[in-house]
Amino acid sequence: MIRGHVVELNPNNKQATYFAKACGVARLAYNWALAQWQRQYAQDKAYRDACRIIGIDVDDSKLLKPSQGKLRKQLNAIKRDKYPFMLEVTKCAPQLAIMQLGDAYKRFFKGEARYPQYRKKGVNDRFSLTNDQFSVKDKYIRIPNLGWVRMREALRFDGKILSAKVFSKGSRWFVSIAVEIAKITTATKKTGKQTGIDLGITNLISLSDGITVKAPKPLKTKIKKLKRLSRQLSRKQKGSNNRAKAKAKLSRLHLQISNIRKDALHKLTTGLVREYDVIAIENLNTKGMMQNRKLSRAIGDLGFYEFKRQLIYKANERGKTIKELDRWYPSSKTCSNCGHLLDKAELPLSVRQWQCPSCQQAHDRDINASINILHHADKVLTHH
Repeated sequence: MIRGHVVELNPNNKQATYFAKACGVARLAYNWALAQWQRQYAQDKAYRDACRIIGIDVDDSKLLKPSQGKLRKQLNAIKRDKYPFMLEVTKCAPQLAIMQLGDAYKRFFKGEARYPQYRKKGVNDRFSLTNDQFSVKDKYIRIPNLGWVRMREALRFDGKILSAKVFSKGSRWFVSIAVEIAKITTATKKTGKQTGIDLGITNLISLSDGITVKAPKPLKTKIKKLKRLSRQLSRKQKGSNNRAKAKAKLSRLHLQISNIRKDALHKLTTGLVREYDVIAIENLNTKGMMQNRKLSRAIGDLGFYEFKRQLIYKANERGKTIKELDRWYPSSKTCSNCGHLLDKAELPLSVRQWQCPSCQQAHDRDINASINILHHADKVLTHH
């Protein structure tokens, strides 16, 4: 099992400058390799088309066939003359960036992701390290050409260290260290309880036993400040120190919003997995829901995907079970008492309480849905 531990770094000015330079080198290598890949691919296509028109066989030896391995060798051959500043940072920064481009192309050809895009300065700045290029000791990490950098806390996991990624967020520096550890199974006492969960906007979750948890909505509470800081940034002159300060302030607020959301979700999912042995959830079409202009911001503020991800991995660690209900099952419109199904027109989204016309049972829309989710979820997402 591979676990990642994100630790904030406490670099001095020299170290922070090195990080920024390494991120720039990684970005340059990635963008250079993407441009070369596109150029070489277009050249191969033009040659194939020409062979087809003339009516001759394609000579494979004349094809460039771009790959991350070939592009890494090509960059190594020219970087000493064309990009000498690359030698000032770890060799992993450009090399792993090109390998990541290769992975991006693989995902694209499998249909798992969109076509690779050029990286932009100041957007997800990062560079990666292989396990032979860094070491961790107590609250320090040693980075090539730089030395020991202080971490805010010691590495939490024991196991084989695989890789590290240094990145910037909210004008602060972090390192994400991937560690291969033995399968974690935390001995959690079985409670014999099970519950169904209906995700919503006003209440983040409604449980089949009647418990509801309000959504934290950190973006909604900070939206006025976010708009004000965005306006201030747009008024600053590009390239000025004041613009850099305004950008850092806005970035810190985005990080604060993200941290509030993650903290709330971690506390909620940990509590659910401790309390219940079996948890049933609904397979939501989040991507489709995000296309609703009136609801997209609210849905994005809740973190449905992250909630599901955390619930599954924590349940696996504690030997609990997560089940999933098919997204097409009408959980809200079906009476959990007698099974009567309402028409769509009978139960618009604005109606939160309704009475079954067949058995006269009064229902809370979300609680009723969560009971149906518990009773009809059949796909098991966990593995023990």
